[in-house]
Amino acid sequence: MRYRRLGSTGLMVSEISFGTIPVLQGSVPVLPDYFNLTDHEAVAVMDHAFRLGCNLYDTAIVPEYGDAEKKLGKFAASINREKIIISDKARFFDGNEMYMAVLASCENLGTWPDIYFVHQADPAHEEEIFGKGGALDALCQLKQEGRIHFAGLASHYYDILLRGAGDGRVDVLQGSGNLLERGMLDRIQQEPSFRRKGLFINKVFAAGMLPRFFPVETLIKTVLSYPVSSALIGIGSIEQADQAMGWDTWNPKVFVPDFDQVVSVLEKDFLPIACNRCQRCRCPYGTEIHTIFRQYNYYYLGKDYWALRKLNMGIEHSAFMCRACTDMPCMSMCPAKIRIPDMIELADRLVNAHCP
Repeated sequence: MRYRRLGSTGLMVSEISFGTIPVLQGSVPVLPDYFNLTDHEAVAVMDHAFRLGCNLYDTAIVPEYGDAEKKLGKFAASINREKIIISDKARFFDGNEMYMAVLASCENLGTWPDIYFVHQADPAHEEEIFGKGGALDALCQLKQEGRIHFAGLASHYYDILLRGAGDGRVDVLQGSGNLLERGMLDRIQQEPSFRRKGLFINKVFAAGMLPRFFPVETLIKTVLSYPVSSALIGIGSIEQADQAMGWDTWNPKVFVPDFDQVVSVLEKDFLPIACNRCQRCRCPYGTEIHTIFRQYNYYYLGKDYWALRKLNMGIEHSAFMCRACTDMPCMSMCPAKIRIPDMIELADRLVNAHCP
């Protein structure tokens, strides 16, 4: 295992970190590689990753990640707590709610979270998060009280991460990306303000689907080729820990494909929409074009039920507005020159075919 600096925190984190979603217990059938582990089994898997050199464990408040937070706390109690870094998070945007969430997490863990994130920050809650009395202010207060060490911001939206990169209250960022959805990583690489922050990247396997098409080493090394601190991998078994962490990330034999090569591999199975989710396109009617394209591709990658359910929550309206639009500014914004209206229509037909 190799280690990288976590921005300006002074911490060194393992290049590959442990995501705890797969160790939770309960009824969550949509999760990839769902293991339903007992406490003893979960601690054993986390301990195995620790022995492979992993020192960063990421979780979220109960019940968002089920009981994973409590299991991580039991693992932390079984070793020298100072030897691991705990990253925790909650989907609260109001300062009071976030403050109480951190206290609950401390109790669930039985120890302190080193880093605590505002989870899944989105445009609808952006001003509340960044504004006076919002979640970031609460995290700063908790830092001053010594309950957490660093404040984080996690989002799937580039513009929100960029704002976090310029905010002195934020120490660590968490975004998503992989060898297919690499547009945000490309933009982060080009933006100097991100260099001052630690950066975790999740969704490296695209909800567990990309290992069907590419070697795990290729998926991880692609993300680590960008200026990130750690690739966050969901792990639910000793075998998965070995697969993710038991190899040399500097191995020159591990090939990093470019985007066109990735698309050509997927084209052997289906015709993907060649969108890397750079998020540069803007719809005057508010359609998240890159999200629709992601869900369309995920349907064919194997996440069919989840993708259809998400698409069915607004594709009819989006397609109607797209057909009514005469300016189509999104097409001039798209670096890949994707014929966006045609692809929106394609997604609409997919939903209509399966959800009449």
